[in-house]
This record gives sequence, C-alpha cells and structure tokens, in this order.
Amino acid sequence: MGETEFYDLDDDADYAAASVYQGSASVSSSDVSNRKDSTSEIDGGGAHLVYLKDNVAIHPTQYASERITGRLKLIKQGTSLFMTWIPYKGQSSNVRVSENDRNLYTIRAVPFTEIRSIRRHTPTLGWQYVIVVLSSGLAFPPLYFYNGGVRDFLATVKKHVHLVRSAEDTNVFLVNDFQDPLQRTLSSLEIPLAVVNGPSPSFSPSGSHSTTNKEKMSETFSSNQQNGRQRQKNHDPARDLSIQVLEKFSLVTRFARETTNQIFGENSEVFGYSEKRNHNQSTHVHPNKAAKDAMVPNKIPVVPDPLEVNKLTLIWGKPRQPPLGPEEWTTFLDSEGRLVDAKALRKRIFYGGVEHSLRKEVWAFLLGYHADDSTYAEREYLVSVKKSEYETLKNQWKSISAEQAKRFTKFRERKGLIDKDVVRTDRSLSFYEGDDNPNVILLRDILLTYSFFNFDLGYCQGMSDLLSPILFVMGNESEAFWCFVSLMERLGPNFNRDQNGMHSQLFALSKLVELLDSPLHAYFEQHDCLNYFFCFRWILIQFKREFEYDKTMRLWEVLWTHYLSEHFHLYVCVAVLKKYREKIMGEQMDFDTLLKFINELSGQIDLDGILRDAEALCICAGENGAASIPPGTPPSLPIEDGSLLYQQDDDSVL
Repeated sequence: MGETEFYDLDDDADYAAASVYQGSASVSSSDVSNRKDSTSEIDGGGAHLVYLKDNVAIHPTQYASERITGRLKLIKQGTSLFMTWIPYKGQSSNVRVSENDRNLYTIRAVPFTEIRSIRRHTPTLGWQYVIVVLSSGLAFPPLYFYNGGVRDFLATVKKHVHLVRSAEDTNVFLVNDFQDPLQRTLSSLEIPLAVVNGPSPSFSPSGSHSTTNKEKMSETFSSNQQNGRQRQKNHDPARDLSIQVLEKFSLVTRFARETTNQIFGENSEVFGYSEKRNHNQSTHVHPNKAAKDAMVPNKIPVVPDPLEVNKLTLIWGKPRQPPLGPEEWTTFLDSEGRLVDAKALRKRIFYGGVEHSLRKEVWAFLLGYHADDSTYAEREYLVSVKKSEYETLKNQWKSISAEQAKRFTKFRERKGLIDKDVVRTDRSLSFYEGDDNPNVILLRDILLTYSFFNFDLGYCQGMSDLLSPILFVMGNESEAFWCFVSLMERLGPNFNRDQNGMHSQLFALSKLVELLDSPLHAYFEQHDCLNYFFCFRWILIQFKREFEYDKTMRLWEVLWTHYLSEHFHLYVCVAVLKKYREKIMGEQMDFDTLLKFINELSGQIDLDGILRDAEALCICAGENGAASIPPGTPPSLPIEDGSLLYQQDDDSVL
C-alpha cells in the first residue's frame, strides 16, 4: 500500500487502515516471566519483564515513510520500574534513516523515577500514541502503537508505580505525583515513603509551604535566571510539554542529594538510593570533601579539534562591522521606498546588525511583514489594512462573555497560562517593569489574539519570550502581532505538542557536530548525550536567555537574514559547543553535569566571536552541512501547505 509522505498521523485514514497489516504482540508478566531476554536491558539480578509490545514506532522526521519500528518493554528490578524501546535490526525503510539514526532514538532502561508524566493520544483516525515526559519537561519522541495497546501499557505502569490522572487534563497521567514536596524528592531517590511519614522542619505538607519550598529551591539553584525576575512557581506539568526551564533537569540530582543529607545526616547511605545516569555510589562522600573535589576537576587529555576552528575563523570568519545606520539604510531604497538589493542588505545586516532606531523599519522586512518590492505608499496602506484585520481578530476573544467562557475550556486555560507567563517575561526591562504596565497587557493581548489566529497551535510557553523583543522594537500592537505571525510561520513547529519540530532540529544538530567535530560527537555518544537535549532551550527560543537583551536582538537580526543558511542557528550551537569542547571532554561531563554547565553559560558567551566561528563552520561544512539537515527542518518555511505543520490532536488543550 502506498504511504503518504507528509507527516500528519493523527488524521491519516490510510495509516489507520495500514495498521491492520502490522503484526502486534502485547504480553503481561505471566506470559513473559521466563523469557531469556527479560533482563538484557538492566544490569544485575532480579529483573523480570512485566510488559512487552511489538511494532511500536517513532517518526524521527516529518516523513512517515521513515518511521522506525521497535519493541517496547517494561522491566521490573526490585522496587524500580524501567522502560526501554529498542528498534528492530535489519528492518527495511527509507534509506535516509541509517542504522546510526536508529541508535540515536533508542531508549535504554529509563527508570520511572525520571519520568514526570505520560500523555495519551487516541485520535479517531490514525494510531494511538503516548508521549513520555521526563522530570525536566523534555519528552521522548511520540511512541505510536500500531494496533492499540495504550490502555494495557498504562494499566501495567499503574501496577508498579504511583500513577494518577491529571485534574487539568484527563489524557495526562502523572508519575509519582505526590502533594508533599519531600515525598516527590525522595521518590526520585527511590527511598521508601515510610521513612518520611513523620513531620520535617524543612518541609510542610500544607499547600502554602509547598509553594514556598519550590521558590527556595529555585532561588538556590537558578542563579542564571534573568536578572532576578519574579517568577510564578505554580506550573501545571500536564501542560508544560513544549518548554520547561531546563535548569530543573540539572538540579534534580543535586537538590535530591542535599535534601537527603539535610534530613538523614550522614546516614543516607543506609537507604541504598542511586542517583541518575549511572552515578551509583557505594560509599558516602562528605559534602565538604565533595565540594573541594568539585573545585578541582580531574581533567584528562582531550582529542584535538580536527577542524581547529580558531584557524578556520581567521580564514573565513569575517570581522563584525558597525551596525547599519540611517544614512546607509537610505542607499538600499529607491525613490519610492523599494529595496534595490535585498541580498546585499541581508549580507550587510549579517555582518553588522542594525542600529536600534532603524529596527522597527528593517525588522518588518526581515520578518516578511513588508515585501522587498513594496513602496512607501503600499506599506502605509498595508499597515492600515492589517490594523483593521487585527482588531477583528482581537474582538473574537474580547467579545467572549463570562457565561461563554464557562463553556470554553481551551480559552480559559490558554488565557490562564498566558496571564501567568506575561507577568514573568522580561520584567527587569524598563519597558515591561512595574505593576499594571500597559506593555505587559499588550503582550498578553497579542498572545491571546494569536491563539485565536492560529487556533490549532494556540499558545505554548516560550512564545512570550519570542514576542517580547518584537513588541519592544515595533512599539505598536498591530504591527508587533503581524511580525510575530511571520516569525511563527518559521518557528511554529518548535511548539508542536509532539515536539517533532524540535526533535528534527536536534537531530540535524547531531549530524552537524558529527560532520564538524567527530571526536566531540563520539564523546557525546559515549556519555549518553546524543539526544542533544542540553541544547533544547537554545533552539526553542533562539538563544533568548543566553544573551543580554540587546545582544539577543543583534543575534536575531543575523539569523533572520538567512544570508549563509536559514539554519544558521544550528551552526551557532556547534560553535558554542566547540568553544567549550576542551572543558566538556577534559572534565568528563555526563549529561546532568553538561546540562548544568550549558545553562550556566547564560550571559557568558561572546556573541561576536561565536558568530565568526559559526560563519567559518557554515562555510567549511558547505553542501555536506546542508545535506545533514532534513528538508522542512524549522525555521524553513513549511513545505507546500504550512497548516499541516501546526496540526494538533483533538484532545490537545494548549
């Protein structure tokens, strides 16, 4: 049977029919307790298989023909439950999906102590699938069940871990979700809950104290947050699938260790807990000694950079130029206001950026709000027409009465999430600071209007980060909205619920690192870092939290020119990784340590130097680099019908 090429699995009748021809097996613990391979994924004795499902697939690209099929297992060892998904060997599929690609997506022995939630999707047409979300808020690629079986999967999980349905979304199941923050922490350490039944002076089971403790944890370990900006801590984990503050992931192990030491003193080793990612400790290390050791990491010899990026930069990385000024800007316009050489303008901006006073006019061209060949008169008319169109869109939600809102769940929940996000977006900036700031209200109104304009995509956390500089520059509600719409035409897939847009970019990044620094790529492979999730925040919001506000705007101008590549942001990622490769490899950073290190680079990266390095890498990679990036990878414009890229499943809330 022919397969459709475009990735729209939720509503694909052909794929629903195709599932009839796929073999499937689902077995319980009674059927598989004697299987020889039941302990192959877990080291040590006492492991047994409690669930097995064949023909469970993932889709690493937007092309459904490139799906990878494998076997899903749940394995019990002692009191711990692990999940694995291993692709079949030798399966036939599109040649572009190599064996290395299959290994990249392999899920090996993930303990449920590291899993935050499981989201179930049961579309009317197409395959059922689940999204497994880690404690960090990041997610594995969706796991598609060709012939059903999601219910059995969840039922088996519930037998072995604490699984509850989210009160906010009935399709989300929370793993080890306890009301008491201490119980949540100790659950991640696999310490029996019986030992924490008594009261603790450090934690209170009351709701008010629970919020306070979360805030204390954030204040202690999130020093690289933006300039002390006030943050609201009451996240709903069921809805935070598209973005979570990635610092959480790197803090889990450290916070859990310090919490345990605080409660149990130096006797915590008697409980035999194990930390994440193969950091099992057989003896107790005194905190003072650990701190001293951390100050002087043991470095090992590092494999040299095969490209010697510093030398490349001297050859190909051109020095930065002064920003484009008003007088020079006029030379790019004819007497009626048309751009006479759009490519030359983009090249000029790529190397120098734009003076702030010009950004409002120039950004409208870079973002596609104004056409390159438009005249002054045409642009003035467009602004007028678009303002009227914006007001019509805005009135769609402004006219919703309180009675209507009671019966409009998606509107209430989107509005609630937007209200929470805008009050913590760039509040240290004078443009947004203070109570009852009208610009914060504009930020909210634009995001709400966009959620109606693009109702399938709606609103996801991180969008406020992308809109904030645009509103700051444009200073006009309607123009900021339409510029944001243009930006989201390219970055919208970053916020798809299944995270396919993000996974395709992380996959492309892994290929570029493999091409441009094979020893570093091999290091990531040896240390279970090939998913490149430590670069998630960089890509999702385009380095918004890695640089100061003005530098972020300068970087975005460079990226929006698409002068050397529309995926230049990926080369920026490679440049940063290569800049710190010696420290990463020399100190033998594992995933948690690497993620923490990457997050702490916020505000420490030399933008001009990194742009020069990224330029040199992009030129050096040439056609091989372009071939490493699958077609349609954001921020490419959508292929053919862009609306398909934004389709969400019917039961999606946000």
